[in-house]
Amino acid sequence: MQASHIDEPVEQDMIVRNTRRPAWALLGERALETLIYLCGISAIIFVLGIFFFVFKEAFPILGNPKFSLHQFLFSDQWYPTSEVNKRYGVLAMIAGTFSVTALAMAIAVPFGLGAAIYVSEFCEGKTKETLKIVIELLAAIPSVVWGFVGLTVLSRLIVRWTGAPVGVNILNGGIILALMSVPIIVSISEDALKAVPDSYREAALALGATRWQEIRHVLLPAARTGLLAAVLLGVGRAVGETMAVLMATGHAIHIPHSVLDSVRTLTANIAAELGEAPAHSAHYQVLFLTGVLLFAMTFMVNLAAHCIVHGFKRK
Repeated sequence: MQASHIDEPVEQDMIVRNTRRPAWALLGERALETLIYLCGISAIIFVLGIFFFVFKEAFPILGNPKFSLHQFLFSDQWYPTSEVNKRYGVLAMIAGTFSVTALAMAIAVPFGLGAAIYVSEFCEGKTKETLKIVIELLAAIPSVVWGFVGLTVLSRLIVRWTGAPVGVNILNGGIILALMSVPIIVSISEDALKAVPDSYREAALALGATRWQEIRHVLLPAARTGLLAAVLLGVGRAVGETMAVLMATGHAIHIPHSVLDSVRTLTANIAAELGEAPAHSAHYQVLFLTGVLLFAMTFMVNLAAHCIVHGFKRK
């Protein structure tokens, strides 16, 4: 017993010595913590930096006495190169952006969520792996290739099946954007469904629920936050797409009245005209102001999603 009491201080001293680390190790740990912290806030820094650059280029037009913000937002007259009366109205392009995005989401969300449910809950083995590879390959196709498909293949089918005078219109752009958004929706939705604990599935089956009742009443409510994130990323993919809609929607400036009308989106307008606008001219600055408008639109979408998610959590 006495020997054990004598050995205790010696063991405690050895533990203290082992816990002491050299200064270079502490310095390296602090440097690593700082690096991780900077990586964590880098996204915020980059977004703020991009917004600052875009707003800096667009800000001078707001002080131009010949420019009207009301006309910019609520007029469909876009004549930036007119020698007599320059007009900068983006209402038709806002309508075109929303119409193409809404149609794309109406197609992509049901198919994307349905495919995610099938791959996650019903598909197994080689079939599951094959479908996942095909979906990933769809996401890897460049947007200009999608635009080329819409311009040369889908436009002819639309003219043949619908009798439309031209095949590059809202329907063409909506289908192309839906095909481009589906891989993102499927991938993130599948991850959200996989994150639901297996105990939820086992409890539903133990209560006598069928497979579809389990999906509808258990899995979808439990994974709704992740599913909403998938849909929002799909919306962001559709709103921010440029080349595909530039080639597939007809690039016509007017407010659409049907899905067979040609339209021009905000992103396509920026891509088509920014290279031709003289630097720091009113036309150049208005195009950057259009970029600020796109920032505001995406911010409102994210804010609405944030409120919806918090509403779900409170329930």
